[in-house]
Amino acid sequence: MRICVVGTGAVGSLFAANLALLDDVEVWAYDLFRDHVDAINRDGLRLSGAGDVVGRPRATADAADLPPCDFGIVATKAMHTESAIAATAHAFADGCVATVQNGLGNEETLAKHVERVIRGTTFPAGKLLEPGHVQWDVKGDTTLGPYDDAVPLSEVERLADACTRAGMPTHAVADARGPQWRKVIFNASTNPVGALTGLTHGRVCERPDLRALVTGLVDEGKAVAAAQGIVLDADPEQLIDHAAKPEVAYGHKASMLQDVEARRTTEIDFLNGGIVRFGREHGVATPLNEAIWALVKGVEASWQQ
Repeated sequence: MRICVVGTGAVGSLFAANLALLDDVEVWAYDLFRDHVDAINRDGLRLSGAGDVVGRPRATADAADLPPCDFGIVATKAMHTESAIAATAHAFADGCVATVQNGLGNEETLAKHVERVIRGTTFPAGKLLEPGHVQWDVKGDTTLGPYDDAVPLSEVERLADACTRAGMPTHAVADARGPQWRKVIFNASTNPVGALTGLTHGRVCERPDLRALVTGLVDEGKAVAAAQGIVLDADPEQLIDHAAKPEVAYGHKASMLQDVEARRTTEIDFLNGGIVRFGREHGVATPLNEAIWALVKGVEASWQQ
């Protein structure tokens, strides 16, 4: 089996490094960060923290180098999905492409370029420390399911089995919308609050005023999901409280906070912005998500002054 991980930021690196440990899987990694690519090819891809791993995928910054692949795992930021899949689609002409990205709309973008798309959501998290080295902050499960009838569940199960054997527990399900929306609601309710305040996940949750805001955002997200007939696989509130524990993610800086600190464009359009758009389509009011969306866009605009 040959798997290409598209985008080797923190999450992509977790999949690439662990999958590269399997004897029966050939792993390629595609990323435009050439220093990262060079470090991976020279020294391997190192993970430290929640797990200590050195995997040796074949890395490239040139999409033309990619061979035909059985599976792709797209792990870029949501705003880079279009350019990433446009460059790499040739490698998946006869394969399936899974998204493990944050936010809403990634599957639709992938489906414009490849025939077989797998809907996915993942909870492991970390951060890039230096080229070739990623800190693994949070372990967690991944859920994959067919985006439409073009992908048989058996193919989803093949990819899920490889990820699980590699130490990234992954479940194959017939409908992955419930887990996806639970993660979207979790991210849209906590990440921007951390990004706006500079607080880690645990510190956001221990303030009653901010925790109440988080709950308000969760309630709006639940209403939008329900309006679409999506049944969440679990309550996002439980996940938020679990992640706030010291042994889980109390001190973890959400990816959006990392982006704000680095003055990088955030994924707010695909998180709160996505909830707002679906809310408008289905007649569900989302004033808190609209306000958070506007505030984070305002922070981004301030960098241009």
